Order: sequence, then C-alpha cells, then structure tokens
Amino acid sequence: MLFYALLLVAVGKAAYSNRTEALPTSQSSVQCHDWGVHQGASVHVYEGESGRISCPLFSFPSLYNYNQSSRLTLLWYRQTNTHELEQPIDLRTHTFLKHRDSLWIQPATVQDRGLYICMLRNTTSCAKVGVQLEVFVRGGVCDGTLHHNVTVPFQKSYTLRCPDLQHLPNISHNVTWYHKCSRDFSFGLERQVKGDEVKIYNLLIGMEGPYTCIVSYKNNGHALQFTRTINVKPVSPSCGTEHPRILNPASGQIYIVTLGEDVNLSCRAFLPCMENEEQQVWWSIDNKTVEELADPRYSSPARSIELDDYGDQTVLKVLHVSEFLASDLQREFRCSTRNSRGFNTSIATLQKNVYIPSVELGCGLGVTLAVAVLLFVLYRVYKLEVHLLYRSWFGTDERSDDKEYDVYISYARNGEEEEFVMTTLRRVLEVELGYSVCIFDRDSLPGGTITDETLRFVGRSRRLVIVVSALSAVQGTQALLELQAGLVMLRGGRLRVVLIQYKPVNKQCWVKELRRARVALTLIRWQGEKSLPLSSRFWKQLQLELPARKHTTHTDTEHTVSHTGHGERKQAVESTALILDSLRKTVIRTPQKQSEQSSSTAV
Repeated sequence: MLFYALLLVAVGKAAYSNRTEALPTSQSSVQCHDWGVHQGASVHVYEGESGRISCPLFSFPSLYNYNQSSRLTLLWYRQTNTHELEQPIDLRTHTFLKHRDSLWIQPATVQDRGLYICMLRNTTSCAKVGVQLEVFVRGGVCDGTLHHNVTVPFQKSYTLRCPDLQHLPNISHNVTWYHKCSRDFSFGLERQVKGDEVKIYNLLIGMEGPYTCIVSYKNNGHALQFTRTINVKPVSPSCGTEHPRILNPASGQIYIVTLGEDVNLSCRAFLPCMENEEQQVWWSIDNKTVEELADPRYSSPARSIELDDYGDQTVLKVLHVSEFLASDLQREFRCSTRNSRGFNTSIATLQKNVYIPSVELGCGLGVTLAVAVLLFVLYRVYKLEVHLLYRSWFGTDERSDDKEYDVYISYARNGEEEEFVMTTLRRVLEVELGYSVCIFDRDSLPGGTITDETLRFVGRSRRLVIVVSALSAVQGTQALLELQAGLVMLRGGRLRVVLIQYKPVNKQCWVKELRRARVALTLIRWQGEKSLPLSSRFWKQLQLELPARKHTTHTDTEHTVSHTGHGERKQAVESTALILDSLRKTVIRTPQKQSEQSSSTAV
C-alpha cells in the first residue's frame, strides 16, 4: 500500500509540473545570467483585449537555439509590485497561454500589468530577461494611443498586415480594418482590403494616417479580440537616395561675436529621408567634437527639427560658447553631417563685433535734439532779444562812418503823427536809447533853401525813419520831399529807410514810389499803449533797424562834426540833381512866395 501511495504522489507531481512553471531551484549549480529589463520590448495592450509578450531571448538565436536538440526549456515568471520575488505563471488558468516563444494573456486586465520574465535553461546554461507589460483603458474604437509607425514613399506600394496576427494560436479569426475611424476605403484601384491585409498600390495624399485592425477569435469558448494601430507616414519618393547638406554656415556667411559674452553658433542641416537610419549632425572645434574637447565652455544640446517635409528634415544644431575669448577667433568651428549616402561639412567664419556706443550716441543725440528744440523755442520767443544781444557784442559799430546823425525822422506836419514824433519817438530815441536824431523843423538853420537843406540832412543821416500817414503823399509837402529823397538814396545804397505805421493807412493812398519800395522796406506798427514800454516789441524791432552801436566814450559828435566838409556838400549837390530830375514833373510847383513862407515856417 505504501508503494502505491508513493507512486500516486509521483504521478500527481508530474502532472502538476506540466501545467505550472518550475521555480528556479537553488540546488542547481548553473548560475542564471540576468539581462535585466529589455527596454525595447515593452508591451502595451488595451484592457479587456488579448496581449502577446514575446521573449526577447529569441532575438539571439546563435546563443539560444530553442529546439529539441538543445534541450532548452522556456519558462515564464512574473514580478508584481506587491511581490519582490519572481512568481511562476500558472498556465492552468484560461488567462495565460504559452504558444511557441510567446505568452498570451487572454484577456488582459489592469491587475495583469507588471514585469514578466522569460527564462531559457538547461542543465548547462541559463539566461533570463524581463519584459514590462502596460495595460491601458481603451478610449474608443479609434483610439490610436498604441500604434506602430511605418514610412511609405509617395506613389509607392505597400501592404499593411495586422501585427501579432501571424502568432495567433487559433487559425479561425476575423479581421476588421478602419482608416481614420472609417471603414470606407474608396480610393478606387489605388487601395483595397484583401483578406486580412490592406493593399496600397499607389500611396497618395489622403491615404496617410492611422490604420486600425481589430482581430476577433475564440479560445476555449471565450470570444476574444485585440486591436492594433499602424500609423502610415508618407515620405518623399526619393527617400534613401539623397545626400545630407549643410545649409548654414553658408558660403560668405559671417558670424558676429562679442568678446566676453556668450555666443550661440547655429548650424542648419538638410537631412533627407532615410529609413531606419539615425543621421548625424555635430559641431567640431579644431577637428575635435565637443565631447572629445571636454571643455566646459563649449556645449551643444540635442538638435531640433525646424521643418519636416515628408521625411526630409531641416534641423538646427547649436554650439554654445561661454565667455567668448580672443583666442577663440583663431579656432576652426566646423559643422558636419553624415548618413549612409554621404558627408558634408562647412566652416563658420567669425568676426569680432566692433563696439558701437549706441546708448551713448542715443543719449547724446537725444540731449542734442532736446537742446536744439529748446534753443529753437527760445529763439522763436526771444528772437528780437537774441539779435539785439548779438549786435551788442559782435556787431560792427556803424558810427565809424562820416555821417553826423543816426536817424532822420520824416513825418506829416499838422497831424497826430507830429505829436507822436515830438513827444514820444524823438524822446525815446535821444534820451532813452542815446541815438542822435535829426528833425528838419528843429535842426535846420534859417537862410537856406528847403530842398538843399533837406537833402543835406538826409544825406548826413544813417537811417531815414518815415512815419507813414495819409498826408505823406500830399504833393508839395515837406514829408513827400523827404520820402522821395530817401528813396533815391536808398537805391544808391547810401541810406536805409524804415517805415513806422502810427495808424492804419490804406495802401492805395501811398505814393507810387512808396508802394514799389514797400516790398524791400521794414514796416513797424505802433500798437498804442501796448508799445509804450521800452521792453515792448515795437522798440526792439526799431532798435534792430537802427544803426548798431557799441558802448564807447561819447566823442561821436565831435568826430562827426569835423567831417562836414567839401565831401558832404558835393554829395548833397549830386543828390539834389538826382531828386530834382526825378521830381521834375511831379514835385513842387508853387510860387516863390509859398516857398519862402514854408522856409520861414521851418526855421
């Protein structure tokens, strides 16, 4: 009986060993080589769908040949977050199925995620590697979270096959295809669904994007399915045939650098479409890469993609130089790119930045402009004062000539203008401003003719001030004679004439000669009480028109009196002849008695 009992126990253990993976025994003398977690074999599956975990050890058939002669055994273990030790997979449940080199989970739940370990061992060798399983909640039929990327050139053919379909344990299955959440594959003869595959005979625009296949099958009476998404990325038809090119630094391009500051040198490269190939772009300093140079002042972060045109990429690679030195100008900075089709390189030309004191120049120009505007405003407001001040300090003293009077005042007699001249104009010019003033009615001596005396006084004056009024144009008056004499001397350049308008006068009443000369003459308007103060605009304008004087000792009278000789008399005779000739038809035609009476009155 004891024998049969032991035999029954042995048979039970043998049967159990066929359904459960054996634990790695500590009694075995073979040391198992642990490859850790395989990063490239991480598996993603939707919750409620079947998932397949392939053992990465079969990627090395030269080391581990899984066949009958090698006597290697494939074992599966699991390590969860709650268990630190590896637990054998219970293959007796319908959830786990070992099929060839894979472990199927039918269906997967959130509790099934974790680390799965596949082990190949025999009596002489042992190796194991872990595969991480991630379970995600499905977001709908068209959820493209889990997908594979494939690149297909434009106008080329390609066949889409549902991943893991060839490893399905059941032959009987059904495949449903979707393109961008639609089962419509209406592209004519360019694309068709044939059996379990999608045939693309000529890839056109609009055929790119996610293709989703849903595989349905049954296992042990349970309806199961799994979903796979393939993302078709179209690329250039010339994919894999072009050479890489450096766009920047370009020929003739100059990088301006500033000593002592951080500098970023940009390199732009064109990387043509290449399938399953990592193309290289790098900076080198004196034929050494940044890594080989090992200088902390130089760094080059990962390249960035500026443009992706169906696989043809324009990328940017930056070289950062901290605190650029003068010695760096002597170094060779080169940007290079390479792929399996070719190699291209370009040298960056550097130039030191010439410091331009833009802030200082800006501030200086701003201050200069502000001062200029301020001076302009001050000049516009105080223009007369500025002119008077300039003449006072830098003007030429006009009293150095041989003339006796500064001003000769001409006005209409027996009017308001005469009172203005005698009480205001004469007093201010002589007493307040210190000018020598000549007034015919006051300064002429008896015994001479009016015409000769008038011409002599006007010729000996530096300015002729004419107080314009309606009576100035009356024929046969002293005012008209003085006006015409002044205009004649004005044309000869021997005298300057200044007009003062005491009251508004219609210009049509002016004599013809005065209307013609008005264009070139200065007219100063008297504005009543507003013009009475010496600080008013009237007196400042008048001073500008009168002879410039400097502050010297008062010896002018003695000096000018001594020059009243033959020269003046000759000049007066010439002026008399000119005036008499011009006034021959229009000037005084009165009887001798009237002339003598006028002369007597003037004296």
